[in-house]
Amino acid sequence: MKNGLYKKEKLCSVVAIDQLFGNGGAEFSRLAYPLRAIARNNVRRSSDAPVAFLISVPKKRLRHAVDRVTMRRRIREAYRLSPLRQRTPGALRLDVAFVYVADKPLPYSAVERAMRRILEGLDAFYANYCAPAADE
Repeated sequence: MKNGLYKKEKLCSVVAIDQLFGNGGAEFSRLAYPLRAIARNNVRRSSDAPVAFLISVPKKRLRHAVDRVTMRRRIREAYRLSPLRQRTPGALRLDVAFVYVADKPLPYSAVERAMRRILEGLDAFYANYCAPAADE
């Protein structure tokens, strides 16, 4: 089984990104240093991927392009290797943004720990979010 990232998993829509970062757009937000995650359920997305993500490494935090690219690759690899990205509950179509908040490049192990904490919280939040009602 191939465990790569595909084009349909990238969040490219300007409208979806504006809704994610706009006022009241995010349903889930979590900080796990050095990453911050923002997520929302986008039922209007046409892609069949359960999760579409984007990675932002601000120039204000890391001035050198080499450092920004390195951190973007580390974040992408931590996300790709996560077992939780395969298990999104129900018929959710999640849009997720990962924003790097540290002021210097950090090792892969720190990024991986932060990604694991964020995705566990995301999994728990949306498992409760779309759980069936007990009255049925």
